[in-house]
Amino acid sequence: MSEPTARTSGGARPAGAGGRRLAAAFDTVSELPALAEARRRLLELCDRKATAAGDIAEAVEADAALAIAVMRAANNGDGPSGRASGVREAIEALRPDGVRTLAADLATYDILDNPGVKADAHERFRRHGVAVRNAVERIGEVARLPQREELAIAALLHDVGELVLVELYGDDHLANGRVESPEERVRRERRELGIDHALVGAVLIRRWGFGGSVAAGVERHHASDAEGHAAAIRLGDLIVHQAAGEPITAEALREAAAAATIDEAALSSLMFEFPHIGERRRRASEPCPLSMRELDALRGLGEGKVYKQIAQELSLSVSTVRTHLHNVYRKIGAVDRAQAVLLARDRGWL
Repeated sequence: MSEPTARTSGGARPAGAGGRRLAAAFDTVSELPALAEARRRLLELCDRKATAAGDIAEAVEADAALAIAVMRAANNGDGPSGRASGVREAIEALRPDGVRTLAADLATYDILDNPGVKADAHERFRRHGVAVRNAVERIGEVARLPQREELAIAALLHDVGELVLVELYGDDHLANGRVESPEERVRRERRELGIDHALVGAVLIRRWGFGGSVAAGVERHHASDAEGHAAAIRLGDLIVHQAAGEPITAEALREAAAAATIDEAALSSLMFEFPHIGERRRRASEPCPLSMRELDALRGLGEGKVYKQIAQELSLSVSTVRTHLHNVYRKIGAVDRAQAVLLARDRGWL
């Protein structure tokens, strides 16, 4: 994919300057400062003995700058060979000492001690990213999407292109008091600038060396025909905007939910749960030994369903579901279904 070329606010291409301006904007956003409090909490966790990778991952994903630094380090030479699909794998590759070194070197902003336009913009981006990540994690559970670690980082960084556009054009491309839906904003960006923040964000994420599905989820999260991770991010983004009182229509929510294979009853539940989703979020403290199908069967038990119902939903035979659940009990040392569900929830697998 060729990189987008910057335009002036009037729409004309600056001769020979567009590529340099865009590269400079990418460099600036690549050095995004972290919220001081988020970094302080992460450093404190890294200094403790025997802190679980899942707990460190929770702290890293509370701030986009921390997540970017950790993922870039793990995927660009500071970790073992191979690509980290998400923050958890990146932390396991770098180890707490490596994460601490990275975090300690990051610049920070503080919305209390050093308020200002830049700090406000960074904090809006951080808060919205975390909110969408929380919503999307629950959407991923409901839709039973694979590769949840990649989904989480894509949701956290889905609007990183907005920061690039701010570097290129200042705040002029933003709403400027106009009431717009996310899709309307994207259409205006394309019309006025010739590019949009989703495309620009995906280009930057690819430059950072993140997994292809992360960039794809970011690039297509405003597309009406989005599927998979992109559809989940689109729905999560709409739910967060709707909860903030922004002009999101019921039709847009239904369309996004359908693309994410979520029915209207589940959508209503997600919208009701949203303000409290982050409170129930857990991160696995140890790798999950269960296959996706075993987790699906166990999740059905946790929802109070019987074998026949689970089998119908998963398009499996009852005997196959029974086999999956017996494997679950054996792998995690549970004596019955109740204990299996409790253990899995306690370890953050459900």
